[in-house]
Amino acid sequence: MIHKILPVGPLQCNCSIIGDETTHEAMVIDPGDDIDEILTILRENKLQVKQIVITHAHIDHVGGAMKLRVQTGAPILLNQSDYALLKMLDMQAAWVGMAAPGEVAIEASIADGERLQTGSLTANVMHTPGHTEGSVCLYFPAEKLLIAGDTLFARSIGRTDLPGGSHAKIMRSLHDRVMTLPDETVVIPGHGPTTTIGEEREENPFLVR
Repeated sequence: MIHKILPVGPLQCNCSIIGDETTHEAMVIDPGDDIDEILTILRENKLQVKQIVITHAHIDHVGGAMKLRVQTGAPILLNQSDYALLKMLDMQAAWVGMAAPGEVAIEASIADGERLQTGSLTANVMHTPGHTEGSVCLYFPAEKLLIAGDTLFARSIGRTDLPGGSHAKIMRSLHDRVMTLPDETVVIPGHGPTTTIGEEREENPFLVR
């Protein structure tokens, strides 16, 4: 697996570029901004983007998706429960002082239990509402890798005070879904440093029972 993590935009969203070393097919997860830098990494690794996957419809995760789609022709995928939030991008831009990205066209919804294939790499979609209604995590079982969006952070969890947020739902998503993964699973949060499920089980103040 080729895996490049690039913090993008003013809020430093962790954009993941994941590619198959043999086929050079790739998916880009959460291209919130800095598309030129993402394209440079794709060229350097000779990767062809097959899917643009959005973990949730906050502007710092989806803001650059249409620019990347124009450059690559790859479809944009998002859970349909966040379609309403996607229509609020102009308002979100005003909240954080970013330029409004305009309309983002979603080709298909990604649902819980769906498998996304990129070359020989398989990601299982986990619907994890709480940060937003349509938040998803992507779990690569063979690599024991979780792209967590803003559901889980190192020693913290996603905020739930924005539209579509629910503390009760995020705690259910974490305890019933995310924390059932193996301790050695590497977690790439939507922002900040990498962690593991085992570390969060032992040290995350929101999860230690």
